Amino acid sequence: MAIFKSTPVTKIINGLTIKTSSSVLVSNENYTTNGEDAIIIKDVDYCTITLDSKTTERITIKALSNVLIVSDHLIDDEFNEIELQKGASVELRFLKEGWFIMSSDGLKNS
Repeated sequence: MAIFKSTPVTKIINGLTIKTSSSVLVSNENYTTNGEDAIIIKDVDYCTITLDSKTTERITIKALSNVLIVSDHLIDDEFNEIELQKGASVELRFLKEGWFIMSSDGLKNS
């Protein structure tokens, strides 16, 4: 289990200065976003990604494992969580009081 991060960068998100990485490779069962632009999940059977709207305003997630994305805000004004199957990707943006799916390639194995 591991988390590999790209070179650190400083961003201002929601008025807060955040030290983060632009990209993260996650092989853990759980991970909480922290201002990254992209997360790739691999080499783990199942991973839960928690969207943190205090530190993250947009994120692209590529699932090379099965992934559950959860948040304390609704996603598309409707969902508490979304599930990605291996091979899928999604781009999300936080605006006002919720997360919105901006792009998704859907199911790869259907």
